[in-house]
Amino acid sequence: MLFNSYEFLLFFLPASVAGYFFFNRFRAGNLWLVACSFFFYAWWRVNFLPLLLASIAVNFAVGRTIVHRAAMGQATRALLVAGIAFNLMLLGYFKYAGFFAANVALLFGAPAPALDVILPIGISFFTFTQIAFLVDASHRKAAEPNLVNYALFVSYFPHLLAGPILHHREMMPQFADRTNKRVVWENVARGLALLAIGLGKKVLIADELAQVVNAGYSALHVPGFGDAWLTVICYTMQIYFDFSGYTDMALGMALMMNIRLPQNFDSPYRQRNLREFWRHWHITLMRFLRDYVYIPIGGSRKGEAFTAFALVFTFALGGLWHGANWTFVLWGVANGVGLVIVRWWGRTGIALPAIAAWAITFAFTNFAWVLFRAPDLATARSMFGALAGRHGFGGVTFAPTHYTLAVLGIACVLAVLPRNSNRITGEMSFGWHWQAATALLLATGILSVGNPTEFLYFNF
Repeated sequence: MLFNSYEFLLFFLPASVAGYFFFNRFRAGNLWLVACSFFFYAWWRVNFLPLLLASIAVNFAVGRTIVHRAAMGQATRALLVAGIAFNLMLLGYFKYAGFFAANVALLFGAPAPALDVILPIGISFFTFTQIAFLVDASHRKAAEPNLVNYALFVSYFPHLLAGPILHHREMMPQFADRTNKRVVWENVARGLALLAIGLGKKVLIADELAQVVNAGYSALHVPGFGDAWLTVICYTMQIYFDFSGYTDMALGMALMMNIRLPQNFDSPYRQRNLREFWRHWHITLMRFLRDYVYIPIGGSRKGEAFTAFALVFTFALGGLWHGANWTFVLWGVANGVGLVIVRWWGRTGIALPAIAAWAITFAFTNFAWVLFRAPDLATARSMFGALAGRHGFGGVTFAPTHYTLAVLGIACVLAVLPRNSNRITGEMSFGWHWQAATALLLATGILSVGNPTEFLYFNF
């Protein structure tokens, strides 16, 4: 079930929110949300629901045991390693078995085996969420004795499929807070506004730009200079409005239930260096990689050379998390190297003019997205060659409509404005004009759904 589908927007979401506040009268609101979340997950492919249930059960049991042993002063390291290994093996089989087998076969000159492994949707997100819980439990930063609350923490449907990646300590107090169990109309209004903005980002902007991107990356199409640049810029905007649109919708529907999910985007395309970009893009993933990869392996505590290695390694791992493809790994490496350069440049004391710093950062981001979007390295090489004029300096050959170009122009302006969706809804009043604007945007989004398309991050 997609956020941008009629069955979700008109039936599932209203029933879930209304049921939550109704069952809170009997102290069963959390149980209702767990049931809704499992139904939501099973709607996609019911035979993967047992996988989610097993993951929750094992991690809950391991987490409780870790907490108990830590309280008794007993060692927890072996159990923590076993719990992390379980999660990584689960993720590794479903997400990387085919990638690993194909590369081993290539190494030995053998044909690639045909492994028919279907990637369970959302597995990357609920796996990282639970790894963070186990690590925090071992450090006495997290404990959850209630299975229903833990299941809700992991499976809560707004974040289940594409994040944000949650920390136990920022969610469980909210699920337990009795003041969150009643309707707060201010939160409902702000949540609906965020939902409307996110839906508009997806169906009015991202899906429109996707047509150009798909044409540009088509296997039957060799892009020229104009085609390549239009394709790359369209994808830069598509992925931002698609993923931030999902996040806005997730934050909005959670806020309607008085739950505040962590912010995941904060105007990343306005930033003037790559370090700041990654502090504002997919914020919860960067937090996870910093806290559970970069710092534990040594971070910046072992000298400049090791810091450079740690940055590149962390981002290479982050790239691999996005998908089982060398393009993702190289995308991660490129960003890691870029961060090392930014770090070293900062030590020179030379400050670039603001517009130059922004232009360099934005250009780098555009080029890096080529590796992220390209289905394989050959396509990425072709696209980079086209950007450099290797296939000629012709104009655009697949002729996007004037409407699509107008949408691209609007997207570019919106992406660099300081007032993003979080600030707009945070500062909104509750006069009739805000209500009318929310209703109009929500109605326009719903009427524009048509055949709903998956959000890009569903594939990760």
